[in-house]
Amino acid sequence: MSFQTLIIILLFAAAIFYVGRMLYKSLYVKKGCGSNCKCGVDFSNIDTAKPRS
Repeated sequence: MSFQTLIIILLFAAAIFYVGRMLYKSLYVKKGCGSNCKCGVDFSNIDTAKPRS
């Protein structure tokens, strides 16, 4: 096995790991991710602010 083949195999393995990690994170998200998407947060009892006159 040549040095170039070894580098290609390592790069391919790193790419597979990266894509697999992204897929895992997208499938198994936590409740309330903290990214302002309102997932897991109930805003039904909050009064809206009235504009000032």
